[in-house]
Amino acid sequence: MSIAVDIRGLSRRFGSVTAVDNLTLAIERGELFGLVGPDGAGKTTTLRMLAGILTPSAGDAVVAGRSLRQEPERIKSSIAYMSQRFGLYGDLTVLENLDFYADLFEVPETERPARMRRLLDFSGLGPFQGRLADKLSGGMKQKLGLACALIHQPDIVFLDEPTNGVDPVSRRDFWRILYEMLKEGVTVVMSTSYLDEAERCRRVALMHHGRFLAVDTPSQVKALLRTELVEIGVLDAWRGREALARMSEAYQVTVFGQRLHVALPDAARDLPAVVRALEAAGLAPRDARRIVPSLEDVFVSVLGDTHAQKPDSAA
Repeated sequence: MSIAVDIRGLSRRFGSVTAVDNLTLAIERGELFGLVGPDGAGKTTTLRMLAGILTPSAGDAVVAGRSLRQEPERIKSSIAYMSQRFGLYGDLTVLENLDFYADLFEVPETERPARMRRLLDFSGLGPFQGRLADKLSGGMKQKLGLACALIHQPDIVFLDEPTNGVDPVSRRDFWRILYEMLKEGVTVVMSTSYLDEAERCRRVALMHHGRFLAVDTPSQVKALLRTELVEIGVLDAWRGREALARMSEAYQVTVFGQRLHVALPDAARDLPAVVRALEAAGLAPRDARRIVPSLEDVFVSVLGDTHAQKPDSAA
């Protein structure tokens, strides 16, 4: 096993606030690894440290074979970091932005044409290379940001919520690009608040209050939910949640649109009582069935167990 990122007791404090708290983790080369958590969980701070932008308050990480503490500048030639608001220049065209980042990364002039052609094809931006960045859609800006971040052919790519606020079609295109990168052996570490996206990762870390609550494959993380999950359609999901919150049988109730996800110790035994309670509240329960939990179900369950343990930290 070849390690791309080796995190060792990594912490970061901002005054009295601990944003990242003693993280330890090894990420393999060529792996797609997801940091999953709500705003304020510490995802952005973690990525900024791994990219050499923030200095750890404690601990260290070896990224691309170099220590964050000892050689932070030398790491940068082997990595790319794409923040939530990547620094595109709106008054430059797509091609001019690529050329500008090639200058920043000191890409040799002789290699630029081939790299730019490849990245334009790779991202689907070829037909728009003469368009100003300010005139691109949100999804196209994200793809251009990634193309600019890849101009120096990094071994490791850190992406901070790269599809946040992007339309579904652009999200799909962005993931197609990520899969192509993975085929070429690039290591991708990304944060996301879209738990359906996190299920595409080889492994995920559930983060909350700067700590890892769980690190494993999505399927193994789902196994942390020790209860049985049922889904029920109702007329008013929020009223349904309130009606079930008073029941001892309802271990965890989560609203998903007009449906409830209810975690029960024993679905066969407890579901009839849940349905009766919803019927008594006039909520016309329907289509009650057992389902396989999603990462979101697991995360809600885990957060429910830990939420009261510590005050909120900064991202």
